Amino acid sequence: MYRWYVINTYSGHENKVKHNLEHRVESMGQSHRVRQVVVPTEQVSEIKDGQKIQVEKRTMPGYVLVQMEMTDNAWGLVKNTPGVTGFVGPRDTPVPLTKPEVDRLLHRETAERPRTQAQFEIGESVKIISGPLSDFSGEIAEINEDQSKLKVLVSIFGRETPSEVGYEQVKKL
Repeated sequence: MYRWYVINTYSGHENKVKHNLEHRVESMGQSHRVRQVVVPTEQVSEIKDGQKIQVEKRTMPGYVLVQMEMTDNAWGLVKNTPGVTGFVGPRDTPVPLTKPEVDRLLHRETAERPRTQAQFEIGESVKIISGPLSDFSGEIAEINEDQSKLKVLVSIFGRETPSEVGYEQVKKL
């Protein structure tokens, strides 16, 4: 029976391990034992130079998911792949993932919208470029990544007034 397992790799070598493992499975004729190798990733929107771009980020650095039939041959094939440091679980018995875990890691439960990652820091000076307060400058007081918004302290009539703006409405000074 095919189950999903998590293997440890050197961080930053996930794609190389995936390629090496797929090559070894093919060359050793074990494609009937190892069905799929996946590096879990997600699409993240980043704001760079005022432009929103999509970037693919690893959700589990240092880990790769493998769907396989656990036999001694398949275990040895995966374990002896260059870059693999071992299976997640007790020393000699890898623990398969449950269905909800697999669905969550592979984003199957819902088509969730891409998360936007803030390229700003609290205390940073920004200029508002659109909206009712355009051309005002201020300092970032709060970052809300869930809603892709910033709370900027803008000086109006000599008083600092908090204003909530979207990431795309400001640029760094």
